[in-house]
Amino acid sequence: MTLKIARRGTVPPFIVMDVMRAAAEREAAGGATLHLEVGQPSTGLPRRAAEAVQALLASGQPLGYTVALGLPELRAGIAGHYSRVHGVEVPAERVVVTMGSSAAFVLAFLSAFEVGDRVGVTRPGYPAYRHILKALGIEPVAIPVGPDTRFQPTVEVLEQAGAQDLDGIIVTSPSNPTGTVMPAGELRRVAAWCDTHKVRLVSDEIYHGITFGMEAETVAGFAPDAIIINSFSKYFCMTGWRLGWLVLPQDMVRPVECLTQNMFISPPTLSQHAGIAVFDCEDELQANVARYARNREVLLDGLPSAGFDRLAPADGAFYLYADVAHMTNDSLAFCRRMLAETGVAATPGVDFDDAEGDRFVRFSFAGGTEDMEKAVAALKAWRR
Repeated sequence: MTLKIARRGTVPPFIVMDVMRAAAEREAAGGATLHLEVGQPSTGLPRRAAEAVQALLASGQPLGYTVALGLPELRAGIAGHYSRVHGVEVPAERVVVTMGSSAAFVLAFLSAFEVGDRVGVTRPGYPAYRHILKALGIEPVAIPVGPDTRFQPTVEVLEQAGAQDLDGIIVTSPSNPTGTVMPAGELRRVAAWCDTHKVRLVSDEIYHGITFGMEAETVAGFAPDAIIINSFSKYFCMTGWRLGWLVLPQDMVRPVECLTQNMFISPPTLSQHAGIAVFDCEDELQANVARYARNREVLLDGLPSAGFDRLAPADGAFYLYADVAHMTNDSLAFCRRMLAETGVAATPGVDFDDAEGDRFVRFSFAGGTEDMEKAVAALKAWRR
């Protein structure tokens, strides 16, 4: 007898993880691979934070559960980060530490939206937004964005999409997959528009700190009812430590605390101590951003001569989003062939856009500069 599988478990795959698996299989078979597919830093935990973690482990502390909202010292550290970096005062009691930004999304969506609610997500955009929403019984509503608005929503785009009838919208700046940043004025206009229309604003700010000449503004300074999601994974180089945070309106803190107590108990204790220490590693973190900037220039200079000359403005994060319609109308097959024939792993645009993603490819430049140079050379040879 075959038992049923719940529909909430039938969401589409996160294709970049499939590409990552295919790249690992190629490496296991002895094939050289250049990883431009996955959006994670190639550097690990900064040195001083690693030393702090080692000292904690050597102390023999049991490292049991923490309180559900996270260690008070870490919550205060996150609040202090907003003050130092953005000049915005965020009360520590509105900060909730989570098991990565992924758990933050689940907690935010569960506490802000009911089953059947409708939430706007930009297309192209991070696929897990719509997949998590769908799994939770919330309807993701596509808001198409393109090069005319630098792949970001504007008030005019929202009104054209009928977003005033939605229960929430998600904005991401810098964006995944395009790397574009919302200009501060436009972000404020969108936040004010959401407030006027009683649409819950969810601001994904996990790429803050990684920008190239165009700063990304936090909505914490002007949208008190917004939900802010951030992570230690990207700028702080802690992807595998699974540590993120929420900044919430005060009336959402207790509901999220209750959900956390039941779903996760608490964030990982060792990771939280690493998070406390990583705020003292600014020199190493800024050196990483400088490397991303060099990598970005390598790709911007080299990819056009390999035929990848239609690129979204890369203001931040560590991505280039390339229009490859002149090369293929099947980005999934194109990326498979590119990996097989060049060893360069990249992510097909269908992961981020189920309507027009078949003509886009995302390249990540989070790795080493030498790998970026090798990738450009391999793609030039391939496209000759």
